[in-house]
Amino acid sequence: MSKIPTRDEAWEILTEFTKGDALRKHALAVEAAMRTYAVRRGGDPDVWGVTGLLHDFDYEKYPTLDDHPFRGSEILEERGIAEEIRRAILGHGDHTGVARDTDMARALYAVDELCGFLTACALVRPTKRIADVPVKSVKKKMKDKAFARSVNRDDIRRGAEELGVELGEHIEFVRDAMTEVATELGLDGSAAPVKP
Repeated sequence: MSKIPTRDEAWEILTEFTKGDALRKHALAVEAAMRTYAVRRGGDPDVWGVTGLLHDFDYEKYPTLDDHPFRGSEILEERGIAEEIRRAILGHGDHTGVARDTDMARALYAVDELCGFLTACALVRPTKRIADVPVKSVKKKMKDKAFARSVNRDDIRRGAEELGVELGEHIEFVRDAMTEVATELGLDGSAAPVKP
């Protein structure tokens, strides 16, 4: 029997496997972007949201390309999670060979690396606020190979192309989605140094 987990059930799975704060915050950022894209694309925000929340749940335990996201997909299958969710999660890595043949799968791929990059961009701003990150600045930082070097710029560009949206519009859209959950992400300015 295949099921769509509730948000609470998805969070439970995430926190069972993911203990690190940074990876949990990344999951929350991707969830927010996915929910927002679902509304824009006529998808189900709850389904897209839990897909975003779960996309990297296995990464802390199984970080290699041989294991992630394959092991996670197996775990989700054992727990009866719907194939559409598992397939989208498998498609968020090019190394899996799983086609991104749904809007939900294309959106997950498109927002994943970008959420990480936007987080890095926000954290180097004096205010530490995601809302203060200009699109122009993000595009400029994408050209700086030394900045957030683990983020794959080609994935960000390809993701926007696969979704059929202009890169600047995509960056703005995801930044605005993340702004809605800025407090949970620690990107609301509360981490900024207090001026004397």
